[in-house]
Amino acid sequence: MSFSGPIEDRLAIRELIEQYGDAVMQRDAAAWAGVWAEDSEWRLPEYPGLECFRGREAIVAGWIRSMGDYPGLAYVATPGAIEVDGDRATARTYTSEVFPHPDGRVLRLRGQYDDELARIDGRWLFTKRVYKTIRAD
Repeated sequence: MSFSGPIEDRLAIRELIEQYGDAVMQRDAAAWAGVWAEDSEWRLPEYPGLECFRGREAIVAGWIRSMGDYPGLAYVATPGAIEVDGDRATARTYTSEVFPHPDGRVLRLRGQYDDELARIDGRWLFTKRVYKTIRAD
């Protein structure tokens, strides 16, 4: 994967990734819901009970429930690749998360999302995001 396709589309997708991160940091469910296509899919296969959500409504409900497990979460996302092909795109997004564990430790996760996106009504939205942990300290 690399960076390819029209710069305007890649910028819009980068801003979508940043909107996602900002909504996580602000714990703003409405803003977070706004990055997903109606028939999208969110997969967290390493997390029991959060393995797969389908449809924006289920995705947002799962996110709201899971955010309760991560008080004080700090989240940053950085695109590693964005490839645009017409009204479809793929991206690789790296994440950095820091949050307090109930036992007093501070956990630091590095992860990767493999993303699929579509331009819908002139706006880029996630259609699928699949997360995997790269490193956990």
